[in-house]
Amino acid sequence: MLFKQQVLLRQKLFVLGSLAVGSLLYIVARVGSLDRLQPTCPIEGQFGDQEQIMLRALQYKRGLSHDLRKGNVTKEQIRLHNMVQQLPQAIIIGVRKGGTRALLEMLNLHPAVVKASQEIHFFDNDENYAKGIEWYRKKMPFSYPYQITIEKSPAYFITEEVPERIYKMNSSIKLLIIVREPTTRAISDYTQVLEGKERKNKTYYKFEKLAIDPTTCEVNTKYKAVRTSIYTKHLERWLKYFPIEQFHIVDGDRLITEPLPELQLVEKFLNLPPRISQYNLYFNATRGFYCLRFNIVFNKCLAGSKGRIHPEVDPMVVNKLHKFFHPFNQKFYQITGRTFSWPYK
Repeated sequence: MLFKQQVLLRQKLFVLGSLAVGSLLYIVARVGSLDRLQPTCPIEGQFGDQEQIMLRALQYKRGLSHDLRKGNVTKEQIRLHNMVQQLPQAIIIGVRKGGTRALLEMLNLHPAVVKASQEIHFFDNDENYAKGIEWYRKKMPFSYPYQITIEKSPAYFITEEVPERIYKMNSSIKLLIIVREPTTRAISDYTQVLEGKERKNKTYYKFEKLAIDPTTCEVNTKYKAVRTSIYTKHLERWLKYFPIEQFHIVDGDRLITEPLPELQLVEKFLNLPPRISQYNLYFNATRGFYCLRFNIVFNKCLAGSKGRIHPEVDPMVVNKLHKFFHPFNQKFYQITGRTFSWPYK
């Protein structure tokens, strides 16, 4: 008799537990759906004090964007939601291995930002550019009129034709440049190429052999990884078309260790209301990087290829590169109005 009572008690507890879990899941789903249906308070838009932006919940934006990528949304639904494919109002133009992907993904935390998922290479690729501006527009994600579309293609920063081409599309566009300490960035650039060679079982020169000219024992400016890190040379070409006020410099080294202040500066530059908070960023000790928290359900970390371990480089070569980049860095600080504690010896 006692055994039967225990069995009945266990069954009741199991049923009650199942009901409790089911109720909790329903509440979570219900809260998510209410967030999707109800816009938050209107705020000032990025296009002037007269325009008000209605910021829908981030869950709704992400859910609909997912459906669009999967082809699960009809043209009628897009029309009803007043969604369009907009040309970007801001572009992350570089720098390669400066943290462009991390910056784009972090900005995508903001409900008024939508991102192009892939590097489009419209302005730096002659074949793509010949396809015309409508081809470029159709590569953009669907968005609400109040949202900012952002794309990133790091090759833009160092490609000569790009500033004029972007100017012809939109002379008032906002341009984001994320930089790291130049020597570290060059070694990171080398590391990515080295990893690609190793995957194909190919040999590759050591960094020291590429960065230093063996005949002169001076820094080899013909080596692309070195040339890309001379930020001021590339920026000067852009300044022929755009005033410095249309650029914002992001500290890529600080974005790794302390991302929120950098993201808040970008929000301000883009005239966006402050929406990204510490809640959205959590440090993953295993990865050694900050990961992204979109809501109580959805988290995201950057791809495993980010944060590669750099090979050891001869300290004498590192010092030589520090000294080489120093005068260019000083000019970069002067032009941009932003100073970094980059070593010079």
